Amino acid sequence: MTSPTDTGEAANPKRYHHGNLVEALIAATVEIIEERGAEHVSVREAAKRAGVSPGAPFRHFRSKSALLTAVAEQAMNRLTEAVADAQSKVDSADPIVAFEAIGQGYLEWAISNPTHFQIISSRTLIDFDASDSLRDQNEAVRRKMIDLLTQAQQQGRLAPDTDFDHLVLAARAFVYGLARMAIDGHFPEWHPSEPPSLAVRKALRLFISQMTNPETQSHERPEVASGDR
Repeated sequence: MTSPTDTGEAANPKRYHHGNLVEALIAATVEIIEERGAEHVSVREAAKRAGVSPGAPFRHFRSKSALLTAVAEQAMNRLTEAVADAQSKVDSADPIVAFEAIGQGYLEWAISNPTHFQIISSRTLIDFDASDSLRDQNEAVRRKMIDLLTQAQQQGRLAPDTDFDHLVLAARAFVYGLARMAIDGHFPEWHPSEPPSLAVRKALRLFISQMTNPETQSHERPEVASGDR
């Protein structure tokens, strides 16, 4: 039976369990970012935190960028789950409500996971193009948004000449900006009357209402509760 020492992976039952080295290194990396910032991440420091030998991680991550890309992939998996969960809680037959749910799921996840949001958002820290999972999941969300907008247009909810690509870009920029403002602490001076978690939801609701055809806004939609946090 091969021991951790034989494989170059030092035993540390609190951080590393055989077969979970990648997960342990990702967790260690997130800790470093939260404590000291992404600029202090290194493969060797992550190995030290995970309790393995300095050379062990290099079989999985040959650079800091590769390690941070793995963190981003974890973030994307969790973001995808959050968006799917948000959509499961609304009327899937209403494309506008389902479209808004994508944004709400994104916002709630980002505000609750600022470290993962920071890493997945930065194209200077990660190698986005080299990751099939990042590109595929990102494209899946974009295509879902286009599909929902197409359904809404067919129902007369959007103008016939709506440019879907630009509308998706605007929606993505809007929720990204809201999340960034909330995480960076801008809301006290821009919207001090409500907690950020509620303010971003109401702002997104306003954005959605402005993009739809006013003549078709009679569809019932759930209100954002004033006590929601």
